[in-house]
Amino acid sequence: MFPSFVPPRQVKIGDAAAFVGTTPRAIRHYHEIGLLPEPVRGGDGRRRYGYEDMIRLLWIRRMADAGIALDAIRDAFADTAQADSDTDTDADTDTDTDTDDGIADTLERLAESLLAREAELRRQRTAVQRMRTEGSRAGLLSDLVTSRLKGLPEGSLRQADLDSLLVTERIFGPLGAAVQADRFIALATHPDLRRESDRVDAAEEALDDTVAVDGPRVAQVAAERHAFEKALHTAIEDSGLAEGDDALFDLWDTSHPASADEDEDEGEDEDGTGRSSGREHETMSAFEAIGKMPYDFSPARLRCMELAEELAAHESTAS
Repeated sequence: MFPSFVPPRQVKIGDAAAFVGTTPRAIRHYHEIGLLPEPVRGGDGRRRYGYEDMIRLLWIRRMADAGIALDAIRDAFADTAQADSDTDTDADTDTDTDTDDGIADTLERLAESLLAREAELRRQRTAVQRMRTEGSRAGLLSDLVTSRLKGLPEGSLRQADLDSLLVTERIFGPLGAAVQADRFIALATHPDLRRESDRVDAAEEALDDTVAVDGPRVAQVAAERHAFEKALHTAIEDSGLAEGDDALFDLWDTSHPASADEDEDEGEDEDGTGRSSGREHETMSAFEAIGKMPYDFSPARLRCMELAEELAAHESTAS
């Protein structure tokens, strides 16, 4: 969070599409088939998207990329339950050539396209299997994240936890979300911390537009947030979760060596689903994400967050 930058509460369709990794045309298609409710429109008549809209768009994109039909995704949201569906991936190859050199080039492109298709099918099968195993949307997160969450008590993860991991994975990639998973593992296994987290979250949410930015309640809640984050950090350290982060980084470096751009041909299908041919979504910088992902934070709540960060920075410098 950049103290001088206030994230928008709502964004236009272009910014929404850019953050999610799809196109305005695909989002309009979602509206047309009833997959995404029409949002409110601003004074200029243009659609505006808030936090809940973005969360839903991210889940839709992940489900579509896993090969789930849009009708099935719509039913899943309507019934608040996951539905199995067939996966179907179409690949187009260019075979129009009149020379030997052209044939050779076409065959090379065809081989690359088939390899990409095989990788995409493997990714989709893996995603579907994770969904069946996890029995929830958690299976739509990367395998690095879901493997980190294995063994937790049933029902200990909340939808808000998964929402946060989904957003983090979009911005910082699977590795960033896997590291953030430490937080939710600690909350899931420490009921006292979960209760305190709920209390502090509620106190922050109460800092609405009616609360003065420089009011004493803002500073008080910031101090409570800082104290809670310290307690949570201590729990993570004591549990040994942090020690596993180094191994996580090593595993990631080993399994994901630097390579050419894999998402170069990412695009939109003719049916407007917004599916991509790339294996994973491109991530974006934190600053870019802040300008595209809306959060309905009041000025008082933003100030509270800044004060909590300042307390943490001051304590870190002092130590």
